Amino acid sequence: MTSLFRLLKILVTAARYRLDLLLPRHSLPWWLRLLLLPLSLFPQRNYSRGQRLRLAMESLGPIFIKFGQLLSTRPDLIPEDIVTELKALQDRVPPFAKEQFLALVETSHGESVDQIFKHFDREPLASASVAQVHAATLHDGREVVVKVIRPGIARVIEQDTRLLTLMARAVERYSSDGKRLRPVEIVEDYRTTIFDELDLQREAANASQLRRNFLHSPLLYVPEVMWDYCRANVLVLERISGIPVTDLDQLHAQNTNMKKLAERGVEIFFTQVFEHNFFHADMHPGNIFVAREHPDQPQYIAVDMAIVGSLNRADQYYLARNMLAMFRRDYRQVAELHIQSGWVPESTRTEELEAAVRTVCEPIFERPLKDISFGHVLLNLFRTARRFNMEVQPQLVLLQKTLLNIEGLGRQLYPELNLWETAHPFLERWLKQRFHPKSLWTDFKRYGPEWMEKFPEIPHLVFNALQQVQNLDEVRQELSEQRQQHAEQLRKASMRRRLSLAASASFIGAIVCLLPHWAILSASAPMLDLTHIPTTSWALAAIGTILLTLKR
Repeated sequence: MTSLFRLLKILVTAARYRLDLLLPRHSLPWWLRLLLLPLSLFPQRNYSRGQRLRLAMESLGPIFIKFGQLLSTRPDLIPEDIVTELKALQDRVPPFAKEQFLALVETSHGESVDQIFKHFDREPLASASVAQVHAATLHDGREVVVKVIRPGIARVIEQDTRLLTLMARAVERYSSDGKRLRPVEIVEDYRTTIFDELDLQREAANASQLRRNFLHSPLLYVPEVMWDYCRANVLVLERISGIPVTDLDQLHAQNTNMKKLAERGVEIFFTQVFEHNFFHADMHPGNIFVAREHPDQPQYIAVDMAIVGSLNRADQYYLARNMLAMFRRDYRQVAELHIQSGWVPESTRTEELEAAVRTVCEPIFERPLKDISFGHVLLNLFRTARRFNMEVQPQLVLLQKTLLNIEGLGRQLYPELNLWETAHPFLERWLKQRFHPKSLWTDFKRYGPEWMEKFPEIPHLVFNALQQVQNLDEVRQELSEQRQQHAEQLRKASMRRRLSLAASASFIGAIVCLLPHWAILSASAPMLDLTHIPTTSWALAAIGTILLTLKR
């Protein structure tokens, strides 16, 4: 019932903001136009189409707002006027009451904000889909930001994820692509991710790890966590001063090297995914700033580390090999790796998959981002996936979302950026380092103690394994003997059945032959003269007797 009420609210919101006006009515089927007809009863209001979509997403809560944030980074797929409106969802969501904010902070710390901080700004610094941020100053003079989760947001997220789960189950059950797309698993992964975002202690730990990974790095700066002031629903971080990454006017005004900035964004992404295996998975423009120092060697600043991701070693390896094979245009290896990794069924013909991948990838190489329609590329990849029954990999969905954000950001910063030329050398270098003796020695030092701890058990484990192999041989031999005995029993039973049938047939034949003579002899003489019985009857009777004896 809760999901039903939420669905009704979504429909009412769509009607209130007349989202039907965004649809091309002339190309819709007649039955859909008929269903949309009641919406014409609602007033249109003087909103642009971008405002309609933005206001509807703001009304529906964090899941829809985050979807709008993703769309705002895709000017190649979404019209410019809509993108301009959706950018407001990145950090300008309507704030909740400051009295509630103060109450939450004071309840968590057990004292007033004036005691906790030297100065606290009552007006919000930023307001996003899940949390709100205010500026403050510690008693030692350090400037910080205070982040608090929106009150009641967990209930809204629970309703939305339940509704998404119902929709995913319907898709999985009734859609021809349901099982391949694995929508239920994807929704469950997203549910876990977004509920993790509500735990600010987890976000603080993520920020601390990310800061340690890029400590003293010229690529990325992560603000320091003030652990003494953090609680489950309150996060206090060092306040940073940077230029929003989408403020191109300020970036150009200080002569920022935009090509270098775009290339470093790609390098940061690949460094996080392949070297650190710990990547910021919510890199929409509202969470990224550019340091004002050294505009010729620009440095990124990342905030909001609530959502992070990582891959297991197998997926990390296969992903790198796949991308590298694509950069080398070795489509045969791309097809083989997809089969080896289990991303497509083992029965897939390598030659057919190779040809399909070549058809999708070949047109996009050696061209700048501005000349590439990644929307068309993704559509073609989807068609290829559908053709070869390629299952969606839930563990890679978060990575794909991050890659979309990075690509959209790179398009805005420097449209001439060639993503392939920037990423190719990095992957080549990473793959060589992965099997370099130093890397193998590092792995040995990391896992060596565990190996040495288990080493004394190896002889015993080997002996047990050999014993099991020997037992398997004995079991196999015993099963073979039982199989032979069973086959012999079946053969004998079959022979007995055949002999029984033959014996019965012989006796029946003998009786049939004897009946006429028996009747004649019985009528002519009191004593039977057996010499008058035909030889055929005696033969049939004898054969039947012999067969019955053999049967026994």
